[in-house]
Amino acid sequence: MKTYSLNCRGKLLDLTEPVVMGILNTTPDSFFDGGRFTGLDAALLKAEKMLRQGAVLLDVGGASSRPGAEVVPEDEEKQRVLPLIEAIVRRFPEAFVSVDTWRVSVAREAVAAGAHLVNDISAGRLDTSENMYETVGALQVPYILMHMSGSPDNMQQNPAYTDVNTEVLDFFIREISRLHAAGVYDLVLDPGFGFGKTVEHNYRLLNGLHVFENVTGLLVLAGLSRKSMICKVLKVNPENALNGTTALHMVALQQGARILRVHDVKEAVECVKLWKVVNGGV
Repeated sequence: MKTYSLNCRGKLLDLTEPVVMGILNTTPDSFFDGGRFTGLDAALLKAEKMLRQGAVLLDVGGASSRPGAEVVPEDEEKQRVLPLIEAIVRRFPEAFVSVDTWRVSVAREAVAAGAHLVNDISAGRLDTSENMYETVGALQVPYILMHMSGSPDNMQQNPAYTDVNTEVLDFFIREISRLHAAGVYDLVLDPGFGFGKTVEHNYRLLNGLHVFENVTGLLVLAGLSRKSMICKVLKVNPENALNGTTALHMVALQQGARILRVHDVKEAVECVKLWKVVNGGV
């Protein structure tokens, strides 16, 4: 397996083996856990539980990106994420924290508050006030580059591709070049399951996930947790999609995913452990 690490503000995040990223939403309207962890104390308890269960990264978000989600005011997003990031870094110094935001100012202030990575669903396209790539390059933190067709308010309105795998790969190649020009070299790729894709598009991407690392040399994050690509096939709601999520996590690992972004840390960590045994580990 390829040895790989990210330089997270002087802390090395070892990704030689797959790791689990716990989703920590502070939003009232996220598609699965909206409203559950909006208070600081509740969010810190959730962070502690996920770390205890084996999460290596915590992804803190203050604005829902579900289809049709309303845009959260910038100040409100900051109020939701900045105190929590500061508290996590202070209380759990072993944790790696990413900020899930498309806003440049939120990314900048989150890193100042202690965040180690920037996770941007928009590839720098939604915030036209500043340049996200140049900001991340100046901050010298890793960047999670995600593919999304359109924006959250319209991305699921008849998404169409001639060949979704090729088009997402071409997008990655183009954006990696732009990020390198801006001084960003620590990168993780996220194909953006559910972001401007039909169910068929999502499964084509999952079956070809290994290609992205093979071509670019960069590692891949899989964000499959409780998404509609599972719910629509199994005819369940997100609350009943854990079993389907775990099944697809194993497929993603077999396809080379190195980060699983999840709501349910314990089950994902167990999946990684079993994957290691299947592939010759102990």
